[in-house]
Amino acid sequence: MRAPDPIVELLAGTYADPVTGALHQAESRAVLIADTLDGAEADIVEALDLGDTFTIVCDRATHAVLGARVERALASRFTVHTLVLDAPHADAETVTALAAAIPPGTSAIIAVGSGTLNDLGKATALIRDLPQLVFATAPSMNGYTSVSASITEDGVKRSIRARTPVGVFLDLEVLARAPLRLRRAGLGDSACRPTAQADWLLAHLLLDRPYHEAPFALLAADEAVLFADPAALAAGDLEATRALARTLVLSGFGMTLCGGSFPASQGEHLISHYLEAFWPSGVPHAYHGEQVGVCTLAMACLQAELLARATPPEVGPATLTEAALVAHHGELAGTALWRDVSSKLVDSDALNERLSARWPDIRARIAAISIAPTRLESMLAAAGCPITPADLGCPDALFADALRHAHELRDRYTFLDLAARLRS
Repeated sequence: MRAPDPIVELLAGTYADPVTGALHQAESRAVLIADTLDGAEADIVEALDLGDTFTIVCDRATHAVLGARVERALASRFTVHTLVLDAPHADAETVTALAAAIPPGTSAIIAVGSGTLNDLGKATALIRDLPQLVFATAPSMNGYTSVSASITEDGVKRSIRARTPVGVFLDLEVLARAPLRLRRAGLGDSACRPTAQADWLLAHLLLDRPYHEAPFALLAADEAVLFADPAALAAGDLEATRALARTLVLSGFGMTLCGGSFPASQGEHLISHYLEAFWPSGVPHAYHGEQVGVCTLAMACLQAELLARATPPEVGPATLTEAALVAHHGELAGTALWRDVSSKLVDSDALNERLSARWPDIRARIAAISIAPTRLESMLAAAGCPITPADLGCPDALFADALRHAHELRDRYTFLDLAARLRS
């Protein structure tokens, strides 16, 4: 008997939480992952009954790949405005400018692209109080169906709460033809599931912070297919692309169920964010998912090293100060970061007491959901993904700094925080 499709169940509101049994429903009204959507664009948009005037937001590359096709299809039935951006960045300034450029009378914003354009579409739709749809152009990241948008403000990348797109449309033939680095980036972004889950579970077991199993149960079946044959993904195989697309979509839904990026963004993403903030000028940037894959391997090694300890780790007093953050990150960013991270500087006596009492359970629970660093590395290597900081063009000294300082970037408690305060 074929297992129910979790995407279908989420859209119908019949997905049962694996722990509580409560039914979950996605905020999206339509998610289509098909071999091709060519010729169906107007039908699937019309079925949402959002209105008759749409603004398409894309950049030059995504307009050529898919935006022009969507524009032609929708123009046969609707009024369509198209904004073609020139090398956009997902930052607060671009969001403000884009929100002002959306024509009056727009019924919905349609983003055509992947990470940056999806985030800009979400943030702009929130400001303009409009629904958003997205036609994906690459299976490069897991934010298509998430409630969050990653927007840089005052030099710091933050996940802001936005809205899940009303419609999410993925044409597998388009995705399979996306540049190989973008497909590898999607695999890299997916590879962090075990490290993110381990960090989130650590915060739950050690500090009693909220944690949910549903996001991981949602994508388990598709993740297994994806991780089993990463070389097929690199070769442009349609079924491998389907497994990646479903994994990314379900990961995004998992974030939405939790009201944040907790199940898919923890220590490995903090390391990646640090690299982006201090990336040397003149060195080409890697794609987000490429960075996340490399940072995931570093995080998996750190987690495995700490979990190998049979006796509980012992931490010292918290030494991080606002002055230190300002000195390292600058006054504006440092002050903002202190507001976030000061809440997780737990008293060392209380922390050591909990570590002593809970360490056996922490080790066992996290080991059960982890994937060995060697297996993760083999999986990424089989697809030709970057493995080391050098593969990204990242100086070793910068990566070492990221491992030391990345815990300073958010209030999430991860193995980076535990490592930062170890006495030995």
